[in-house]
Amino acid sequence: MGLLSYLDSIKARDPAPRSRLEILIYPGVWALGLHRVAHALFGARLYFLARLVNHFSRFLTAIDIHPGARIGKNFFIDHGFTVIGETAEIGDNVTIYQCVTLGGTDPANGIAGKRHPTICDGAILGSGCQVLGPITVGERARVGANAVVTKDVPAGAVMIGIPARSTLVDAKEYQKSFTPYGTPCSETYDPATQKLEILQCEVENLRKRLAELAAEHEADRDARSESPSRTTA
Repeated sequence: MGLLSYLDSIKARDPAPRSRLEILIYPGVWALGLHRVAHALFGARLYFLARLVNHFSRFLTAIDIHPGARIGKNFFIDHGFTVIGETAEIGDNVTIYQCVTLGGTDPANGIAGKRHPTICDGAILGSGCQVLGPITVGERARVGANAVVTKDVPAGAVMIGIPARSTLVDAKEYQKSFTPYGTPCSETYDPATQKLEILQCEVENLRKRLAELAAEHEADRDARSESPSRTTA
């Protein structure tokens, strides 16, 4: 029953498979199953055997999950080519797309013994993003494609860019259960683009005001030039 529930949770996030059997041969599913074995061996301090299972899994699936990583239920890696470090912690119902790295930093720069990110429940990490260091990605947060995240991400935030920046999400958008690739394509805009649009509007307003001042100055000059002729007459 647990396996069926897991496969159904993937089907809810991926419309491509026509049956559970198709999902069962996904590399992400195999990688997670082999990681459960490797993690159990790691917990029993059978480090070499844990690494052996880890390397076999990487060879088979092109997904590298360190045996020490802690992963919750209904974790889904779509397509693969993902790297997850030793002290990474992943909550429930997290989705990761291809070419994502949960990478570590020098322990001296973070929490003692903690070098990799913590990904909270329901988070979505878009393809190619890099989440680096002992930071926390909050619940239901979304990291857009190719973003580089080096600071904590608030719950429900959408992070895009290099370095990643948060863009505003309204309540209706936040209530959406799932956003493919963690990257809204129309509802949410790049903060940099928003700033450029605001600056463009300000420039247009300044141009209009400058034109008005130029017209007033021209009218004032014409009025002054006509004044002596009227006096002479």
